[in-house]
Amino acid sequence: MGGGKHSLLQKRLVAAVDAAGSNYEAFPELRCSFGNRSVVPDVVVVATNKLPLDDSGDITSTGIEFPPAWVIEILSPDQSQTKVTGNILYYVKNGTQLGWLIDPSERSVLVYQPNRLPDLLARTDVLPVLEGINLSIAVDDVFAWLKRIGF
Repeated sequence: MGGGKHSLLQKRLVAAVDAAGSNYEAFPELRCSFGNRSVVPDVVVVATNKLPLDDSGDITSTGIEFPPAWVIEILSPDQSQTKVTGNILYYVKNGTQLGWLIDPSERSVLVYQPNRLPDLLARTDVLPVLEGINLSIAVDDVFAWLKRIGF
């Protein structure tokens, strides 16, 4: 389970994606089921027109049954990087356009995209986002959210 760093990064990522104003919405801990697997990533970004609605127009309680457009995982100290990487690869191989694996201890982000090798980004490297999301953020910007100066 995530601790303070994990939770704060998750909270800030959802807020940043949602504030970018687009046809996508970010969700923490949304169950994603498709193929023969069901996983609950730290953050998923889904096109708003693909969100499953119930008869009253509310989002369904069961999660989604398709790969999200973008998945973000935040590595916790006790988590297996191999297992989390395997989950991201499964998503990308099945239709996810973008995956981030954020490693707070290394202050780096592994970026996964279809049909290419992963990219290891750090410091001032600007992270890729989905087309249509007006968000420009460097790796250092993500980890700056962890600083509690002035509170």
